[in-house]
Amino acid sequence: MKIAILSRKKDLYSTRRLVESARGRGHSVSIIDYQHCYMNITARKPSINYQGEVLKKFDAIIPRISAKRTFYGAAIVRQFETMGTYTINPSISITRSRDKLRSQQLLAMKGIDMPITCFANVPGDVHELIKTVGGPPVVIKLIEGTQGVGVVLAETKKAAESVVQTLMGLNANIIIQEFIKESKGVDIRCFVVGNKVVAAMERQAESGEFRANIHQGATFKPIKITQAERAIAVKSTKIMGLRMAGVDILRSDRGPLVLEINSSPGLEGIETATEIDVAKVIIEHIEKYAKPIGPRSNYQG
Repeated sequence: MKIAILSRKKDLYSTRRLVESARGRGHSVSIIDYQHCYMNITARKPSINYQGEVLKKFDAIIPRISAKRTFYGAAIVRQFETMGTYTINPSISITRSRDKLRSQQLLAMKGIDMPITCFANVPGDVHELIKTVGGPPVVIKLIEGTQGVGVVLAETKKAAESVVQTLMGLNANIIIQEFIKESKGVDIRCFVVGNKVVAAMERQAESGEFRANIHQGATFKPIKITQAERAIAVKSTKIMGLRMAGVDILRSDRGPLVLEINSSPGLEGIETATEIDVAKVIIEHIEKYAKPIGPRSNYQG
């Protein structure tokens, strides 16, 4: 098969592992920097140009779209879709997952338990929002944030009001969320491919930090998840329309709570912690569901 990995950096761990696994299974692989693609949008013969030539068709693509490049990256994925290319994560699902507010609304509609979350448009509503989520401390998040960036823990009502007013004054879209104190700076990353959790790890925030993100210094180790945690991770991934996702879960007194869903989950932490070849599982999924297009150009990007 001919597979394209949409990635801005070919030396990133996740990109390298996907290339290794695909080529190890006999596939032709191209790494395409989606930021340097441009599209010919036409009903008769839609195409994508890259490095001065029209890309030949691929059997499948694996989007590795960064949060800051979601708009253009999703547009490129959509163009591949119009050309009949299989994508492990559809463009609409990528954009859904990147919008924290929209994703939580979709999950809530399907009965997925999450920390209590509030959203408002004017600073004057802050005291009511804080009250609704159970009072301080509260978590304040930028809707477009990722990897723990743009997430603040406000210990007091006054601190929360100050942070919210400042961010809203900068025209930032934010949500205010219940702080799950019993999680004690620990969350679970479930890596879902298709209809299965293929690997899971526990992430522990460093001392004095509440964000259990590896990019924020968290440590990690393999973990055996419960059936309820496995079920909520798979169901959440399906609701978002994703076929591959990193689902972050908090253990609370009222059961597992979905914190966030990542449509471009990194492989380094999960493979290191669990020693599971997650990249291979992703390629096997593509082999099962993508339809080969037959002989084409061996363009390697």
